[in-house]
Amino acid sequence: MGTSQKVGAAQERAAPIHRFYSSQAWIEGAAEDQLALVAGLAGVSAVAAFPDLHPGKYGPVGAAILADRIYPQLIGNDIGCGMSLYALSLPARKLRLDKAAARLRQLEGVWGGNSRARLAASDLPGDLHGQALGTIGGGNHFCEVQQIDDSADACALKAAGLAKGDLVLLVHSGSRSLGMAVFETVLNRFDGLDPESADGKSYLEAHDQAVRWATLNRALIAERAADALRCEVSLVADAPHNLIEDRGDGLLHRKGAAKADQALVPLAGSRDALSYLLAPCSGRPQALASLAHGAGRKFDRRSMAGRAGDTRSAREKLARTSFGGIVVCEDRQLLIEEAPNAYKDPSQVLNDLQLTGLAAPVASLKPLLTYKRAVPQALESARQDKRRRQIERRGLR
Repeated sequence: MGTSQKVGAAQERAAPIHRFYSSQAWIEGAAEDQLALVAGLAGVSAVAAFPDLHPGKYGPVGAAILADRIYPQLIGNDIGCGMSLYALSLPARKLRLDKAAARLRQLEGVWGGNSRARLAASDLPGDLHGQALGTIGGGNHFCEVQQIDDSADACALKAAGLAKGDLVLLVHSGSRSLGMAVFETVLNRFDGLDPESADGKSYLEAHDQAVRWATLNRALIAERAADALRCEVSLVADAPHNLIEDRGDGLLHRKGAAKADQALVPLAGSRDALSYLLAPCSGRPQALASLAHGAGRKFDRRSMAGRAGDTRSAREKLARTSFGGIVVCEDRQLLIEEAPNAYKDPSQVLNDLQLTGLAAPVASLKPLLTYKRAVPQALESARQDKRRRQIERRGLR
């Protein structure tokens, strides 16, 4: 699948592909090729593709696939990755962006809390990758302070305990080193796994732990951010988008496709575009209880060289947004790879979701402060190693 030369066995007749995007959507031909390849895999019975669709390493991102086998490559290494939206108790009038940006640097490095206790509370082993808990990671992961810019459904917004003008926190992260460790055990199983086999059961058990771990990780990131901002947080919606679920009629693989079997789902824009809070609509079973998870990449990371940040002044501009917001990202390569023009227009993604009857907007969310990485990756790794040793000496792992 994707860039890999190894694929699973094909079936004689490809599964139907249901596309929930219009002709206005930016969809690469390579992503369409990956859809066709996945639809032809043995045991696949249905495929749903969303307007954030783009090519991935092993298969399409922005798709849901129903199969009678486990295809770990369709999920990848960041098992349980998702978007969590939290309400902040901080009034918007008290937010000082420069000071808040400085305080959010506390998110850098290893979390110093009691990982054993928090893991146990989530029904997870106390020694399960505790050193990585509460950390965001790289790539497209982030923690962003946003303001509710406009309300399309005041009743739904009120039911969530929110109102226009309120501050919220959107956290995008996953299972970090744990997900990678789980994926490495099945890295070459391109033929898929029988869910009733010993290997299949072992993978699903580890997968489910990684999903719970990722949810806890987002919660701890939100708590760390709230502590830095000196306020409280409360969960509004948690929508993982990299996971497998047993639906009874098959194993539902979501890759960059948000769980839509809940009241509200966040849709992430770029750091210089609006995000949205959506209410999923019923009546489209072909969508496999899934939605777009964000804008979706328009250009891959490698091709962003030359498209953004060519000069120092251009890179400095990337640290500010057209909304007057601040981006905390001192890793030059990451700043360029994640530049706003690397992503599709989230408003077009939203339009397609509305046109296809999958979701209705509840509110638009304006980015104010985006945290990605406060120091270059090499320095961050050295600091994390030092902090990890300190935590281990104190017995907090």
